Amino acid sequence: MSGVRTVRIDVPDIGPVGGILMRPDRATALLVFGHGAGAGMRHVFMEAAAAELAGQGVATLRYNFPYMEAGRRAPDRAPKLIATVRAAVEAAGGLADGLPVIAGGKSMGGRMTSMAAAMQALPNVRGLVFFGFPLHGIGKPPSADRGTHLADVRLPMLFLQGTRDKLADLGLLRPLLDELRPAPRLLVVDGADHGFHMLKRSGRTDGDVIAELATATAEWCALL
Repeated sequence: MSGVRTVRIDVPDIGPVGGILMRPDRATALLVFGHGAGAGMRHVFMEAAAAELAGQGVATLRYNFPYMEAGRRAPDRAPKLIATVRAAVEAAGGLADGLPVIAGGKSMGGRMTSMAAAMQALPNVRGLVFFGFPLHGIGKPPSADRGTHLADVRLPMLFLQGTRDKLADLGLLRPLLDELRPAPRLLVVDGADHGFHMLKRSGRTDGDVIAELATATAEWCALL
């Protein structure tokens, strides 16, 4: 069984945003889990991932960024997003009740978490996990520029990426990760796109993939 409750996260000089804490009975870690650019903390992927993680013993604190909380479509600028990541991590410190804390998120939520950690250490965070790191934009020449800050994170990191992800050319991501210390872990899901959707002919469902991501995350957390 998992306990679920809503929480309020106060972002200094910006205002409150909503959060959802899901904690299984035998939790072993707490993931501070930011959403992607186009969908909030209640998006189907976020809900499904949180449920699968709970089944693997990983509690989650999902939260909205301010633009999503206000019902706007355009993401906030990076400083506001980073401030929200830091506020969510601070809030997690009071909710973890002794659990190891990790941080990360889906796409933009993960990248903003890594940028926050690169600028200044996130309190009590033991590692970062990325559900589809957005290394570059769609329709632009692929570049690894969005990942240069990762060298300043200096934490264990887990990258969960699909082979059909148009926002992360694996030919660019792999050599970037090879340069990082400590060496990160990369799990590549054959046939998954940026949202971890699968083609029907693959024989696997989106749910199968989310379960794989949750298992990999839980196993990685146990090593921290």
